[in-house]
Amino acid sequence: MIILASQSAARRAMLAAAGVAHQAMPAHVDEEGVTAALEAEAASPERIADALAELKAIKISRTHPGMLVLGADSVAVAADGILLAKPETRPRAEAQLRQLAGTTHRLISAAVVAENGIAVWRAGGAARLTMRPLSDAFITDYLDKEGDAVLGCVGCYRIEGLGAQLFTRVDGDQFTIRGLPLLALLDYLRVRGVLAA
Repeated sequence: MIILASQSAARRAMLAAAGVAHQAMPAHVDEEGVTAALEAEAASPERIADALAELKAIKISRTHPGMLVLGADSVAVAADGILLAKPETRPRAEAQLRQLAGTTHRLISAAVVAENGIAVWRAGGAARLTMRPLSDAFITDYLDKEGDAVLGCVGCYRIEGLGAQLFTRVDGDQFTIRGLPLLALLDYLRVRGVLAA
């Protein structure tokens, strides 16, 4: 059993489907504040995703001694180099989809496992996604169908669902795109004896 320092439905589903027994606990960290501070230091998107994942894992790990705690985060980088936040509102989601339409962006996912308040393992992955041109009517219909589910998703899509319709090309691991470098994590959990080798 591990603890997932998140309430992400996609990450929970991936762990469950892969047979990883886990308990989900939200870490409640100031993602926007940490991201802004790291951007001010000119940190790379990879560093930002890793720092957020580590922060979540360590926060929960400090209150659950002896448990392996998984923190994960993803960041999207638009073609113009702008780091995208979770849209959170319908107008921001519409604007984000218009910004990404017809362009290629990068999605970076990071995972950190902490034990007793110390990071003991980390991995990351990246993907390049080319979004097709989108009409305003399509964006409206897409957001009507997806509802609030995509407002908490970086890039405003769930690739495992209707979000697949947004793209003409995807280069990268589906697990990374869904928010977790899962295969590397499974290897680590086998090494630690959490999963059978």
